[in-house]
Amino acid sequence: MKASKLVHNNEERIRVDFPYNQDLVAKLREIPDARWSKTIGAWHIPYSEESYDQLTQLFPDIGGPKNPNVEPSAVGSAGKSKSEVKVIPVSMEQPDFLDVSADHTPIPQEAPTNITSRDEITVTISGKNLILKMPRNETDIQFIRSFKYVRWVNRQLRWVIPNYGKNLELIKNYFKARISHIGNAPEVSVFQQTPGITPNSFARVAELLPRLDSESLKEIEQFKRWMEHKRYSDSTVKTYVMAITTFLRFIKPKTSAEATNEDMQKFVNQYLIPRKLSFSYQNQAVNSSRLFFKIIKGAALITEQLERPRTEHRLPNVLSKEEVGSILQASHNQKHRTMLSLIYACGLRRGELLNLKPENIDSKRHLLIIRNAKGRKDRIIPISDKVIGMLREYYRGYRPKVWLFEGQSPGEQYSEKSIQSVLKQALNKASITKPVTLHWLRHSYATHLLEAGTDLRYIQELLGHKSSKTTEIYTHVTEKSLHKIKSPFDDL
Repeated sequence: MKASKLVHNNEERIRVDFPYNQDLVAKLREIPDARWSKTIGAWHIPYSEESYDQLTQLFPDIGGPKNPNVEPSAVGSAGKSKSEVKVIPVSMEQPDFLDVSADHTPIPQEAPTNITSRDEITVTISGKNLILKMPRNETDIQFIRSFKYVRWVNRQLRWVIPNYGKNLELIKNYFKARISHIGNAPEVSVFQQTPGITPNSFARVAELLPRLDSESLKEIEQFKRWMEHKRYSDSTVKTYVMAITTFLRFIKPKTSAEATNEDMQKFVNQYLIPRKLSFSYQNQAVNSSRLFFKIIKGAALITEQLERPRTEHRLPNVLSKEEVGSILQASHNQKHRTMLSLIYACGLRRGELLNLKPENIDSKRHLLIIRNAKGRKDRIIPISDKVIGMLREYYRGYRPKVWLFEGQSPGEQYSEKSIQSVLKQALNKASITKPVTLHWLRHSYATHLLEAGTDLRYIQELLGHKSSKTTEIYTHVTEKSLHKIKSPFDDL
């Protein structure tokens, strides 16, 4: 098995090559967002340290690319050009989590003497990090890579080294007079000094954080197994593991046992807020930490004192019936049109649609049966003759084997990313510029039912809401009720 960096559809990924084996595929699917590409004929996973750490845990013997000059993949049946699909070798200028040969023991060696005067170096001390700028030199790079948790930030062309122990002293002793400047940065985190950071580049920013040691990885694995034992949903397990992993990497070189409540405050102020990450993300970080530190005993952190952010009160986004109609009619592919139509016709969540099987449709009773939905709950939704006719026509055309909606291979479940792409294409064809998501169709279903006079209690059951308060939010966006209100301005 071999891992290499891949740029596929303008997205950085880690390509994983191995002889086909069903057990290996099953293990690889455990990594979030692991995908098979028919174009390149290989599996690939997100280009992030979390994904690579999981990969090396699942496959300890995995190796990096043996040939340093890997040629771009051939164009596949999908017609991708060589500029769209290419394999990039792991080089010195890339983050070292893909460098399987990196040695993480500091080497107190002497710098080469044949360096010219123009090769000047600056060191900026920024809290728990040392920011090092230097010209490219293979010997210097080997020295820098000898530090534990060192990271290369490609956008800023700088090295980030943890500021602890004798790291600064080792750098001074190595570069000596070649260092042109050593100074302190303003009292902000290294992330705030890095321009161009947006919520969409969150995965890239995470590369700046130190890698976890084996003990921390064992604790996270123990935490994951505990949640699975308690039958937490797959999405909750994935979210909590990612959140606690990010927090533990942020507090490095501290261990989980040394974590304090002040560390969580710094995590929020120096990491979440500068990233402009959402209230819900902060809430997930707090929830995962509370749970993690209850399971992993011996920490200085007091879970009861971890405070959640103030609750947001956001209204659901709703489309008009005309907009919904134009979106559904825009797709000429029968499978795509059926998937989008069923989400709106039954108010389904994305995962509920993708987990449907043909046996979930009871055409004689005109019911759609949703199994093991959010909160491990089942529910039934009435479906009309129009919906049943649409599903029958789709079934005759595609003959799915396992899932109601399958991917390119028989028996393969349709992916979340693909259904999002289907919606995006429909929006472009319908010339709708609103930032519509699949969940907007669910919101629109509930709102249109309410406007048609359906009792709120029935809508709660159809949507699978645990609390009626969740359903009551749709009363705030019901067009029928709002239009009854007359502004006093109109009487002037």
